[in-house]
Amino acid sequence: MIRTSAHHATWWKAPLVASLLGLPFLGLECRWFASHGETGAFAGVLYWACGLLALAWLLPHRRSVRTPRMALAGAGLGFALLPALWLMVATAATSTS
Repeated sequence: MIRTSAHHATWWKAPLVASLLGLPFLGLECRWFASHGETGAFAGVLYWACGLLALAWLLPHRRSVRTPRMALAGAGLGFALLPALWLMVATAATSTS
């Protein structure tokens, strides 16, 4: 018998927010890297971001895995934003010198 208290009704919020913010950046970064013929040094970061976001969606819908789901979604979002943030920092650093 399935207990209703173990089911987490809003399990989808953290992966949805991370996906809505991260997937456009992942798409832009993959397209930008592909236009240069390779993914460069950020290939692993992009693959990890996709994997972590997918894993955040695939975890069971129980309240006990709420923290790992939020951590995976946050890490996936962070990895998705990392190349864009690095580009902004590098641009700011080179424009000031």
